[in-house]
Amino acid sequence: MNAKKSKTPPIDIGIGAAQREKIVKGLSALLADSYTLYLMTHNFHWNVTGPQFNSLHAMFMAQYTEQWTALDQIAERIRALGHPAPGTYKQFSRLASIKEVEGVPKATEMIRLLVEAQEATARTARQLFPVVEAARDQPTADVLTQRLDVHEKTAWMLRSLLED
Repeated sequence: MNAKKSKTPPIDIGIGAAQREKIVKGLSALLADSYTLYLMTHNFHWNVTGPQFNSLHAMFMAQYTEQWTALDQIAERIRALGHPAPGTYKQFSRLASIKEVEGVPKATEMIRLLVEAQEATARTARQLFPVVEAARDQPTADVLTQRLDVHEKTAWMLRSLLED
């Protein structure tokens, strides 16, 4: 007796397979940068010391909590476009433009490193816009716009802590 296997229908959302693949490549890089930034921020939350401890500890917690939610949004957009989301340290380290921090820097250096990582993540998101616009992929454009707003604002707030 031959049982018929159900076949998943092809994705037909008005964005071709080649365009979806390009978008997913960019979103995967954004996910990798976002995860690396999340991990860096959480690490600094755990390990910050000094006179600004209380305010930085709380600020970093708010930032990594927001970042955690963003990871899910980015990964789910990748899935909606029909591809698996990267999800291992090996994949993230290969895809990320942000380098892992060794050791435990002083609080001021933590802030500087987070400014750089926030801005790097913003650049990664911004680089994807031409591909997304060409595909008329408004949901991904919306995700990118939201992420840019958060990363640019957070970089500004962190940078303000470094001013005299």
